[in-house]
Amino acid sequence: RVMKLVTYNIQYSKGRDGRFDLARVVGAVAGADVIALQEVERFWPRTGMTDQPAEIAAMLPGYYWVYRPPFDMDASVSGGDGAIANRRRQFGNMLLATTPIIASRLHLLPQTGSASQFNMQCGALEGVMMTGAGPVRIYSLHLAHLSSLERVEQIEALLAIHRRVAVEGGAWSGDPALRGDDWTLGEDPPPAPAEAILLGDFNFEPSGPEYPVLVGPEDPAYGRTNYRDRFVDAWVAAGNGDRSCVTYPRNEKFAAARLDYCFLSPGLARRVRGAWVDAEAEGSDHQPVWVELDA
Repeated sequence: RVMKLVTYNIQYSKGRDGRFDLARVVGAVAGADVIALQEVERFWPRTGMTDQPAEIAAMLPGYYWVYRPPFDMDASVSGGDGAIANRRRQFGNMLLATTPIIASRLHLLPQTGSASQFNMQCGALEGVMMTGAGPVRIYSLHLAHLSSLERVEQIEALLAIHRRVAVEGGAWSGDPALRGDDWTLGEDPPPAPAEAILLGDFNFEPSGPEYPVLVGPEDPAYGRTNYRDRFVDAWVAAGNGDRSCVTYPRNEKFAAARLDYCFLSPGLARRVRGAWVDAEAEGSDHQPVWVELDA
């Protein structure tokens, strides 16, 4: 069986033509087994105060889903009777899958406050899923746009999360028989898989200083060293080598670039069957990136 994964920074559904249209975003990713979305928002005036995660989920009723926003601000309103309509203005990551997402958590990534340019809190949404290759941690994430210094720190934090898994365990640990109440429901602890897949908008190009921190250094004599505690670029593992691709088309402000990736722990790299960019999608300023794995 082949498992299809797709990552898409949807720019809160604002397409290349300036129109907001969630339906065409969903149409570009429907059919994948795992969907990782970034820049999904709730209760912003620019998108009509809509709940985008709920709308996306309604358009994809055959999917399990989780949404976690690293950016969270008050958007509540008070009625004439003094009752508070509690709402949160949120901006974050979403995971959808055709199989249950056993457990999830949001990892807040290091942030450096800016005294000039806009900066914001970034995060990595983790979901544990069962695949044909066994349990896997799959992340939908978005790294800082502002500087490589901040992104390198965030990548080092991601690597630390990856290395801690064996010690931390899953969402809960211990002997369910010793607890005996609704916390465990009599079930065994959820898995804490060693294997992981990182999907998202990394905001760097392969030529940047961030890339070797994540995938290992390159040596003139030995080539790329894929250390066991780091990751492999699925684009390369699919046989594309150094052939470039564009996931962020040129616009009036920025040059065309490759900013969106799928990185896999080395144990999964041999399962990659293909990787490609959907250059026809028009629902965002980014393009969806697809990867196929033997599962």
